Amino acid sequence: MTTLGPVLAGTQILVTAQRRAGDLSLALGRRGASVTVAASLGVESHIDEDTLLAQTRQMVATGADIVVVTTGIGFRGWLDTAETAGLGHDLVEALRGTRLVARGPKARGALQAAGLVPDWVAESETSAEIADFLVTEGVQGLTIAVQHHGAGDDGLEKRLAAAGGRPFGLVVYRWGPPPDPEAVEQSVRDAAAGAYDSVVFTSAPGSAAWLTVVRRLGVGDELRRLETDGRLVLAAVGPVTADPLRSEGFDPLLPERSRLGALVRSLVMKLGDASDNVRTDAGRLRVRATAATLDHEILPVSPSGLTILRALAAEPGTVRSREELLMVLPGDSDDPHSAEVAVARLREAIGRPIVQTVVKRGYRLAVSEDPA
Repeated sequence: MTTLGPVLAGTQILVTAQRRAGDLSLALGRRGASVTVAASLGVESHIDEDTLLAQTRQMVATGADIVVVTTGIGFRGWLDTAETAGLGHDLVEALRGTRLVARGPKARGALQAAGLVPDWVAESETSAEIADFLVTEGVQGLTIAVQHHGAGDDGLEKRLAAAGGRPFGLVVYRWGPPPDPEAVEQSVRDAAAGAYDSVVFTSAPGSAAWLTVVRRLGVGDELRRLETDGRLVLAAVGPVTADPLRSEGFDPLLPERSRLGALVRSLVMKLGDASDNVRTDAGRLRVRATAATLDHEILPVSPSGLTILRALAAEPGTVRSREELLMVLPGDSDDPHSAEVAVARLREAIGRPIVQTVVKRGYRLAVSEDPA
């Protein structure tokens, strides 16, 4: 019985997030992927902590009619700040008597982890849905605390104030510049050059920031071409994160639920799906961005060998002449013998009969006739 390697063996994945990048990298790495992290935005924690603590003390003393929690990380950060100042227990008790509104499942999960039950959850994960809901119900004269997400005030407080409410913002963290701007630029250049099988996004501001670099470097067409050719998968954790990508003409992969675990599973299913391999007599061949695998085991092929395999796998079983292979090989040689040498080295590296010679015509993959 053949032992298969990890399903994502040989894949190169770029993670553009700073928040929970370690969790993503670990989950993808366990399945064999090589992960690069280049955060397109940074997270600045506890902006003006003195103000946040003053607002917390006021809430503990007088309460609020409604508290809107927009992000799980923001709510946890608020509790951490309160706990450090000796206000943690008092804050949670004050929130028990407050109407709690959560923006999406992550915010709901953070509330539940603190032993709190949200009154209502915006399943679309948008502040606009929260505003529609609260304004429809009526907020006249109500005090409403809004825990901002990383992008700051997105108009929610303005709408609540216009409807007669008395909102105020709780700033726990804010998106800042990327920790390593040069790494972000290099990640965009590498993605456009075909160095990644997938680029992963976990927030709308993060995807928008990455696309800003794409536009500045002028490589959008290259990325869209790679996506169209099936060589690059852009993946977003949810529809809100995907919106900036769709606005630029991309078609990102989305999980059924907006969760990191569901995103990882979607990537595993997409990149490990049987439709992206070629059945050969020696096993299932996949050609990744920087590697080729046979039954998920990485083959020791050179960049030139990988280029040949990619050309042959584009149309399995189709014969490619020496001249055709020469055109895709690196360098500017016009000697067809160079293609013969590259094929010979590829065969030696693989050690299995994957590439066949068709006399006087060229080469093709040895495609299996067995449908299993």
